[in-house]
Amino acid sequence: MTLVSLADAPKFENSGLVFRPLAVPSRGSTQLAVWTLEVPSGAATERHTVSHEELFVLQAGEARFEVGDAVHNLKAGDAVIVQPDTPLRLTNPGNAPARLTVCTSKGVLGTLNGKTIVPPWAR
Repeated sequence: MTLVSLADAPKFENSGLVFRPLAVPSRGSTQLAVWTLEVPSGAATERHTVSHEELFVLQAGEARFEVGDAVHNLKAGDAVIVQPDTPLRLTNPGNAPARLTVCTSKGVLGTLNGKTIVPPWAR
């Protein structure tokens, strides 16, 4: 067993969003990659894809997901599952930060603007 603490998790910031890895390979996970994500009010990600299925659970606030051609408005407690290689964009239309828990498989790759990256919060 490995105990991981959010208080000890490193912070990664990208366009105002804050990623904090919990269960990822660098912290002892052998199969999964789980992190917290904080999205400030009015913030948005760029449209991108990921190489593995990704699950988002909204813990607090509001979130809007554009997944493929569909738009999903989430409230706290809602979840959205994104299939691999499906275009995705996340925005926070609310007045408070949105807090999410994100889960995928280790080795996930992201692609945006034609460039593939290994997200540092998923390593």
